[in-house]
Amino acid sequence: MELGEGTLNFIMDSGGLMILLGDAIRTLSLKPLRVRLLLTQMYKMGVQSLPLVALTAIFTGMVLALQSSYQLKMFSAVKFTADLVSLSVVRELGPVLTAMVVAGRVGAGITAELGTMKVTEQLDALKALATDPVHYLVVPRIVAGFFMLFVLTIFADIIGIIGGYVVCIFKLGISHHVYWTRTFVALTMRDLMSGLLKGFIFGIIISSVGCYFGFQTKGGAEGVGMATRTSVVVSLISIIAFDCFFTALFYFVL
Repeated sequence: MELGEGTLNFIMDSGGLMILLGDAIRTLSLKPLRVRLLLTQMYKMGVQSLPLVALTAIFTGMVLALQSSYQLKMFSAVKFTADLVSLSVVRELGPVLTAMVVAGRVGAGITAELGTMKVTEQLDALKALATDPVHYLVVPRIVAGFFMLFVLTIFADIIGIIGGYVVCIFKLGISHHVYWTRTFVALTMRDLMSGLLKGFIFGIIISSVGCYFGFQTKGGAEGVGMATRTSVVVSLISIIAFDCFFTALFYFVL
């Protein structure tokens, strides 16, 4: 019974999410984008997320360098720590950890904000004033998420590689020249494109999932909390699933 109900809810939510995303794309093509609202959302998603993304990225790069060097020492290949750090950060950890941080910080905020508007009937008030909630609330958030996750991913990649550089220079004794030479030799255009493409996709996932569950909120303050929790969980699972899909697509199909 619970399995069937869960499957049905999954199908309904997936369909509803696709419908909302389709409405947003259609609205964006028919109506001018509200630039002021877009800039506000870009500031909230991008600029305000920079410190948390930077902390996550630099410690990730440092841990990668420490852990990988421990194993590479057995093969007298410590200099290849730079290769491992750069590839791991650019291909996977940069976009994925950035998306998870933003999902927990921004995605939850979107759901809580729109959910509160739903339970307090502010969305109905917008409709009564002949204002399309999708155009006013959803489109700026999806467009902002699309661009800002791309920018944050680039930022996280750079900071993560710098974190590995700090460990390699001050702990492992690898020279500045060797580290950066190995970093640029290891990376290819396919690695860069795959990571940055994931940033675009993750931005759409986080913002659209946050908006959808915000619009589906019911039941007062308790409902807002449940919708926020569900939104974050769905976003994290979707990020991991799409990361697996695009990794397989880039490295085993194309």
